[in-house]
Amino acid sequence: MPGTPFGVVHLDVPPVTSGLAVGSLVSGIASILVSVLVFCFGLSGPRLGGAWAAGAFTVLGALAGGAAIVAGLLARRQIRRVAPPPAVRFTGNGLAVAGLGCGGAGLLLSLVGLVLALVLQLG
Repeated sequence: MPGTPFGVVHLDVPPVTSGLAVGSLVSGIASILVSVLVFCFGLSGPRLGGAWAAGAFTVLGALAGGAAIVAGLLARRQIRRVAPPPAVRFTGNGLAVAGLGCGGAGLLLSLVGLVLALVLQLG
Protein backbone atom coordinates (compact mmCIF):
# COMPACT_ATOMS: atom_id res chain seq x y z
CA MET A 1 0.00 0.00 0.00
CA PRO A 2 1.76 3.15 -1.13
CA GLY A 3 2.06 5.88 1.45
CA THR A 4 1.65 3.56 4.46
CA PRO A 5 4.11 1.43 6.39
CA PHE A 6 2.08 -1.67 5.52
CA GLY A 7 2.58 -3.87 2.51
CA VAL A 8 0.54 -6.58 0.88
CA VAL A 9 2.35 -9.83 0.35
CA HIS A 10 1.08 -12.54 -1.96
CA LEU A 11 2.82 -15.79 -1.33
CA ASP A 12 3.72 -17.52 -4.55
CA VAL A 13 2.07 -20.93 -4.53
CA PRO A 14 3.83 -23.30 -6.91
CA PRO A 15 1.66 -25.07 -9.49
CA VAL A 16 0.48 -28.57 -8.61
CA THR A 17 -0.01 -31.50 -10.97
CA SER A 18 -3.70 -32.33 -11.21
CA GLY A 19 -4.61 -35.56 -9.47
CA LEU A 20 -7.44 -36.03 -11.95
CA ALA A 21 -4.95 -35.95 -14.82
CA VAL A 22 -2.74 -38.56 -13.18
CA GLY A 23 -5.77 -40.71 -12.37
CA SER A 24 -6.96 -40.42 -15.94
CA LEU A 25 -3.64 -41.63 -17.29
CA VAL A 26 -3.44 -44.53 -14.83
CA SER A 27 -7.00 -45.59 -15.59
CA GLY A 28 -6.39 -45.34 -19.34
CA ILE A 29 -3.29 -47.52 -19.14
CA ALA A 30 -5.21 -50.03 -17.02
CA SER A 31 -7.96 -50.07 -19.64
CA ILE A 32 -5.44 -50.92 -22.36
CA LEU A 33 -3.94 -53.70 -20.24
CA VAL A 34 -7.40 -55.16 -19.58
CA SER A 35 -8.15 -55.04 -23.31
CA VAL A 36 -5.09 -57.26 -23.84
CA LEU A 37 -6.73 -59.78 -21.49
CA VAL A 38 -9.92 -59.56 -23.53
CA PHE A 39 -7.97 -60.46 -26.66
CA CYS A 40 -6.09 -63.27 -24.87
CA PHE A 41 -9.24 -64.92 -23.51
CA GLY A 42 -11.16 -64.32 -26.72
CA LEU A 43 -8.52 -65.82 -29.00
CA SER A 44 -7.28 -68.67 -26.84
CA GLY A 45 -10.45 -70.23 -25.54
CA PRO A 46 -13.26 -70.41 -28.06
CA ARG A 47 -13.79 -74.09 -27.23
CA LEU A 48 -13.63 -73.50 -23.48
CA GLY A 49 -16.07 -70.61 -23.30
CA GLY A 50 -13.50 -67.83 -23.64
CA ALA A 51 -16.22 -65.44 -24.78
CA TRP A 52 -17.64 -65.39 -21.25
CA ALA A 53 -14.29 -64.40 -19.75
CA ALA A 54 -13.72 -61.90 -22.56
CA GLY A 55 -17.15 -60.41 -21.85
CA ALA A 56 -16.40 -60.06 -18.15
CA PHE A 57 -13.08 -58.35 -18.84
CA THR A 58 -14.74 -56.15 -21.48
CA VAL A 59 -17.00 -54.72 -18.79
CA LEU A 60 -13.94 -53.96 -16.65
CA GLY A 61 -12.08 -52.43 -19.61
CA ALA A 62 -15.08 -50.32 -20.60
CA LEU A 63 -15.50 -49.03 -17.04
CA ALA A 64 -11.79 -48.18 -16.77
CA GLY A 65 -11.79 -46.51 -20.19
CA GLY A 66 -14.93 -44.53 -19.40
CA ALA A 67 -13.45 -43.43 -16.09
CA ALA A 68 -10.27 -42.32 -17.84
CA ILE A 69 -12.24 -40.26 -20.34
CA VAL A 70 -14.37 -38.59 -17.67
CA ALA A 71 -11.39 -37.90 -15.40
CA GLY A 72 -9.38 -36.53 -18.34
CA LEU A 73 -12.15 -34.15 -19.32
CA LEU A 74 -12.57 -32.97 -15.72
CA ALA A 75 -8.81 -32.54 -15.37
CA ARG A 76 -8.59 -30.40 -18.51
CA ARG A 77 -11.42 -28.26 -17.19
CA GLN A 78 -9.64 -27.93 -13.82
CA ILE A 79 -6.35 -26.99 -15.50
CA ARG A 80 -7.92 -24.36 -17.78
CA ARG A 81 -9.68 -22.66 -14.88
CA VAL A 82 -8.20 -19.24 -14.10
CA ALA A 83 -7.30 -18.89 -10.42
CA PRO A 84 -6.55 -15.66 -8.55
CA PRO A 85 -2.94 -15.33 -7.27
CA PRO A 86 -3.21 -16.91 -3.81
CA ALA A 87 -5.10 -19.95 -5.15
CA VAL A 88 -3.51 -23.18 -6.32
CA ARG A 89 -2.85 -23.48 -10.05
CA PHE A 90 -2.97 -26.91 -11.66
CA THR A 91 -0.76 -28.33 -14.38
CA GLY A 92 -0.75 -31.63 -16.23
CA ASN A 93 -2.60 -30.91 -19.46
CA GLY A 94 -0.41 -33.45 -21.29
CA LEU A 95 -1.23 -36.12 -18.72
CA ALA A 96 -4.94 -35.41 -19.14
CA VAL A 97 -4.74 -35.62 -22.94
CA ALA A 98 -2.74 -38.86 -22.72
CA GLY A 99 -5.34 -40.25 -20.30
CA LEU A 100 -8.11 -39.34 -22.74
CA GLY A 101 -6.28 -41.09 -25.57
CA CYS A 102 -5.42 -44.19 -23.57
CA GLY A 103 -8.95 -44.43 -22.17
CA GLY A 104 -10.51 -44.15 -25.62
CA ALA A 105 -8.08 -46.68 -27.07
CA GLY A 106 -8.64 -49.13 -24.21
CA LEU A 107 -12.42 -48.81 -24.53
CA LEU A 108 -12.27 -49.36 -28.29
CA LEU A 109 -9.84 -52.28 -28.05
CA SER A 110 -11.98 -53.98 -25.40
CA LEU A 111 -15.06 -53.77 -27.59
CA VAL A 112 -13.16 -55.02 -30.66
CA GLY A 113 -11.76 -57.91 -28.60
CA LEU A 114 -15.25 -58.85 -27.44
CA VAL A 115 -16.61 -58.83 -30.99
CA LEU A 116 -13.68 -60.96 -32.12
CA ALA A 117 -14.24 -63.41 -29.25
CA LEU A 118 -17.93 -63.69 -30.09
CA VAL A 119 -17.20 -64.27 -33.79
CA LEU A 120 -14.72 -67.03 -32.92
CA GLN A 121 -17.13 -68.55 -30.40
CA LEU A 122 -20.07 -68.63 -32.80
CA GLY A 123 -18.03 -69.53 -35.90
